[in-house]
Amino acid sequence: MDGNNGFGPIDIAISGMRAQKRHLDVISSNVANARTTDAGNGEPYRRLETVFKTQDDGVSGVSVDEIIKDMGDFQQIFDPGHALADEDGYVAMPNVNLPIEMMSLTIATRAYQANVAILKRYQQMVETTLELLR
Repeated sequence: MDGNNGFGPIDIAISGMRAQKRHLDVISSNVANARTTDAGNGEPYRRLETVFKTQDDGVSGVSVDEIIKDMGDFQQIFDPGHALADEDGYVAMPNVNLPIEMMSLTIATRAYQANVAILKRYQQMVETTLELLR
């Protein structure tokens, strides 16, 4: 591991926390819009996905590369009384699957917690080192 790349354990853990925070924001948006039948562009809300990338070659941090729209098919539900129902009585609903979002939420939360644990252990290591130097 090259010590001159500027990425120590703290930088890597913090970058992971920032990336997972952004991922949690995207998941929250998906959950909040799971029933939005008109996102302002004449079609239902499209699920968003987070794409991660490393910040540098080798051992480094992580960041969010981009937020992309899931171009999968919209769900169709039968609701002939709905204002946006087609001639057959079907309404196009967002392509958000709540169980999938809940699993993603759990994974992102655990990844965030893992980075917090790294910071805590690093802090304990520094405190122990300072105690030994006294």
